[in-house]
Amino acid sequence: MYTEDRVVLNVEQFNNNDVSKLIELSSSVGWDYDDYEIKMILSSGKIYGHKNPEGKIVSSAAIIPYDTNLASIGMVIVHSDFRGLGLGKEVTQQCMASVSKETSIMLISTDEGKPLYESLGFRTVDVVHKFLCENFICDSLKDNNKFTLDTYKVEDFHQLIKLDSAAFGDQRSKFLYNRIEQSKQCIVVKDQNSQIIGFGLSVQGPINLIVGPIVAPDFNTATSIMKELATNHHGNLRIDVPSGHHDFMTFLHTCGYNKVNEPPIMMKNSSAMPNRNQKLYAIAAQVFG
Repeated sequence: MYTEDRVVLNVEQFNNNDVSKLIELSSSVGWDYDDYEIKMILSSGKIYGHKNPEGKIVSSAAIIPYDTNLASIGMVIVHSDFRGLGLGKEVTQQCMASVSKETSIMLISTDEGKPLYESLGFRTVDVVHKFLCENFICDSLKDNNKFTLDTYKVEDFHQLIKLDSAAFGDQRSKFLYNRIEQSKQCIVVKDQNSQIIGFGLSVQGPINLIVGPIVAPDFNTATSIMKELATNHHGNLRIDVPSGHHDFMTFLHTCGYNKVNEPPIMMKNSSAMPNRNQKLYAIAAQVFG
C-alpha cells in the first residue's frame, strides 16, 4: 500500500478486464506487450499492480510459477509519473509472497531495475543475450539426413514437456501448453527412429516475430530449427539466447541478427541457475525466464 496526498494505492491482482490498460502501461515505457501476450501471462500466472484513483494502471509485475520449485517474475513496470514511490518494490514483493518461501525465483533484469532486485535479495547468476534482426538471410545450411522437421501434433505434447523440463530446469506444463496454443509455428525434430529430440516455437508480437523456446540436442539441429522458423517471415525478428552457445550466436550474426543487449539473470532462494542440460538454445521470452 502506498499513500500519496491521502490517496491510498493498494496492490491488486489484475484479470482479462485489465488487458487494455496493461498494454497502455507497457507502451508508456516502450515495451511491446500486446493483447495475446498479456492474456498468455494471465493464463499461465498472475499479474499484480496499482491503479490510480481514476482507474489507470500505474504499476505491474507478473509471476509465473512452474510445476515444482521455480517461478519467474517479469513485466515489472512503473509509470514514469509514479516512480520513486516504492510501487515497484511493493508489487514485486506481492509476486514473491504469492509463492512458497522455498520457491526459487528468477527474473531477467533491466539496468534500472537491478538495484531494486538486489535490495530484495536477488543476485546475478548469469546473463541472457538479446538479438534483433530486420532481414533474416540464411543460405548456408545443407539438408541433414540424420533428422527431420515436422509440424507439432497434440500427441507430441508429453515428449515436449520432458525435453523442455530438462533444458529449462523445471517442468512447466501449463506454460508450454499455452505457448503452443499461442504460437504462429511449432515444429518438432525427429531422429531416424521417429523419436522427438527437439522442438521450436515462434510467436508473432506487435513488432517482432519472437523465436523461442528452441530445444535441441546440438548446434546443427538448433540452426535448422531457427532457419525453419524464420525463413518465410517478412519483418523483424527477436531471439534471446542463454549463455554457453557461442557458435549459435555466431550463426545468428551471419543470418542478419545483431546483439543489442545482455541483461542479467537474477535469482532469489538459489545461488545458481536451475540445473540445465545445455540444450536450451533460445528462451521463450524474458518474462518467462
